[in-house]
Amino acid sequence: MLLLNERQIQTNYRMKEALVDVEKVLRSKANGKIENPQRTVIEFPEHHASALYMPSADLVGEVATMKAVTIFPNNPKEGKPTTQGVVLVTDAQNGDHLALMNASYLTRLRTGALTGLATDKLAREESTVLTVIGTGGMAFEQVLGVLEVRPIKEILLVNPTEAKAVKFREQLRAFGIDEAIEIEVVRDVGAAVHRAHIICCSTRSNTPVFDGNDVQPGTHVNGVGSYLPHMQEVDFEFIQRTSKIVVDDLEGVKDEAGELIHAAEQPNWSFDKIHGELMDVVVGKVDARTDDEEITFFKSVGAAYFDLAVAKGVYEIAKEKEIGTEIEI
Repeated sequence: MLLLNERQIQTNYRMKEALVDVEKVLRSKANGKIENPQRTVIEFPEHHASALYMPSADLVGEVATMKAVTIFPNNPKEGKPTTQGVVLVTDAQNGDHLALMNASYLTRLRTGALTGLATDKLAREESTVLTVIGTGGMAFEQVLGVLEVRPIKEILLVNPTEAKAVKFREQLRAFGIDEAIEIEVVRDVGAAVHRAHIICCSTRSNTPVFDGNDVQPGTHVNGVGSYLPHMQEVDFEFIQRTSKIVVDDLEGVKDEAGELIHAAEQPNWSFDKIHGELMDVVVGKVDARTDDEEITFFKSVGAAYFDLAVAKGVYEIAKEKEIGTEIEI
């Protein structure tokens, strides 16, 4: 079995590769070639935390994976990452366990890749202003995903703790974000939303993080932070104003997307109003953006086959470059 740590993965597998691999798996899913059982979620209320266990199989690539990931928001206070996880990669032809790899970075990366693909299909091509609400563990790759697909000139950062937004700006600069891109920390979330062409929300909020009436026509919003029924990042006013709602995985969203579950409890909204899944947009089964005035929303709760996409990609690169440590179990 091949062991791969986070540093080895980060050095050899970036957003460009993830975008390609996630799009491939979306096409396989659209063709009925992905097995994706419902994930198991265990909550730890006393820590405001959760653990998720997610199996999947690619019937085309003949690979199966199982990811175990934990999300403990208070971990940074103890010098530990918010998100920790591992992925087990299995040969679906003979049952051999091929690799065990760190999944923390891959979880963030595949979520950012989903956002990038959705943004590419749903945001206006000339979008240049990105507002990021929530600068925690998932936010960095959200920015990277958007930067791959749109000519962003301004990034507006909003976080309840301003110092964290300032630190996030420093991290973006240290990573090598183009100096021509202005990065501004904004205290007024309403102003940041009003100025945005694209909005990325990556918070664990139980209440909406902005007023839906502040969103301008033509804006695209990505929501990736709320993944449990009691969580909400956007309000019902915003849901009502959207022209198209696209989701990463419809069954998962029905069970876990708090803002849409809440909307479905209202008399004038139901899940039938969802435009389609991202795979439907990618393969052309449903339209992407059709005019510059549409307000679009991509809601992601994650699914195991997205982890499969990037884990398989990492394994193939690792074998090609001969990185990682081979062990016997």
